[in-house]
Amino acid sequence: MAEDCLFCKIFRREIPAKEVFRDEEVVAFEDIRPVAPVHVLVIPKEHIPSVHDLTPAHGPMLARMFQVANRIADERKIDREGYRLTFNTGPQAGQSVYHVHLHLLGGRTMGWPPG
Repeated sequence: MAEDCLFCKIFRREIPAKEVFRDEEVVAFEDIRPVAPVHVLVIPKEHIPSVHDLTPAHGPMLARMFQVANRIADERKIDREGYRLTFNTGPQAGQSVYHVHLHLLGGRTMGWPPG
């Protein structure tokens, strides 16, 4: 974990967050600036700056992140109507915290193309 990373601090519970799931690998919490009725971030414990830094060894961790997002979608009852899972990579894509995180968005119609 990185000492000064916002999401690492959330994982270590040094900064409060409205958690909706936690285990030894990942934590999921409500986004502080939601853009949809359901907007949850799923982050890994391991500090990885962006998806561009992922390696094949991160496969199980990514699978876990998707499993957690799907579980939350089921719990929030957005699984039937649909939801969006998004990773933003870099400033032009809107990444503002450089720690890999998966956005779970749902509860409203999503436009296409995004952005």
